[in-house]
Amino acid sequence: MFALPSHVTDLARIEAALKESVQTPDPYLSEIASHLIIAGGKRLRPILTVVAAQVGGAADAELHERSVQGGISCELVQTGSLYHDDVMDEADTRRGVETVNARWGNLQAILAGDFLLSRASEIAASLGTEVAGLLARTIGRLCEGQIEELRHTYNAARPEASYLSSISGKTASLYATAARIGGLVAGFDRPIIDALNEYGEAFGMVFQIVDDLLDITATDEQLGKPAGHDIVEGVYTLPVLRTLQAGGVAAAELNALLGKPLDMAEREKALGIVRGNGGITASMTVAREWAARAEAACKLLPQSAATDVLFVAPSALLASF
Repeated sequence: MFALPSHVTDLARIEAALKESVQTPDPYLSEIASHLIIAGGKRLRPILTVVAAQVGGAADAELHERSVQGGISCELVQTGSLYHDDVMDEADTRRGVETVNARWGNLQAILAGDFLLSRASEIAASLGTEVAGLLARTIGRLCEGQIEELRHTYNAARPEASYLSSISGKTASLYATAARIGGLVAGFDRPIIDALNEYGEAFGMVFQIVDDLLDITATDEQLGKPAGHDIVEGVYTLPVLRTLQAGGVAAAELNALLGKPLDMAEREKALGIVRGNGGITASMTVAREWAARAEAACKLLPQSAATDVLFVAPSALLASF
């Protein structure tokens, strides 16, 4: 999704530092804590932090290390939240491997998720009180977004504003924080830091809308987890909501299916309705609007190779769908 010049970031360094961050004297805890990290991932949050730190020009070794650590703190929050999400969802697979709860049990998954959050907080504290406070507030926003989603589970009348508020908290807030940390560790002026924050929020909205579209349209193999999981679990995302808003026979048929858990046949019918009746196209329009906001934020940043990377990243996300 990102096309990264080698002089802008170092994915190998990010990957090595991430794995190192969850090693403990206890091999059992280390294995559980590193399970999803070893399974892979796009590492978009730490990449975003490292790139954001370079919008004023290339980073020296010290700044590069601080931005890597800042990005890792965000990635650990994300991974810890996935451990908790999989317990709540009773999920069996994630990133093409067994979930921690499926392999070791719910108690271990919850505690390992808590451990990852604590490591994230420890790393953030090493970067200063402002970064530590920012990450703490972001963890709170993740919880708020999750609660907003839960309160509308199986609600076919879920307002679109609820969906947007939820993904802003659950997803976009952490991208905003990743970008802001890059600006903070680089010591940029406040207008640049704020523009990076705006960029990260908008980019995160694009990311989640595209992710929700893929949950509707992709296969189990492509996703590394069951397709259509959200609609089965009563989480009605933007393409579902836009299909319902359109009205007509398709909306009535979809509405009749929703409001309860779906079996395999009902899932396929519901997915077919959403795929074939405008919900996908309408959701892509919203994603493009957020991509335009991210691009507008880039115009407030200094001209640099890193800024160029940030500018093209939202379009690359859209193209991945």
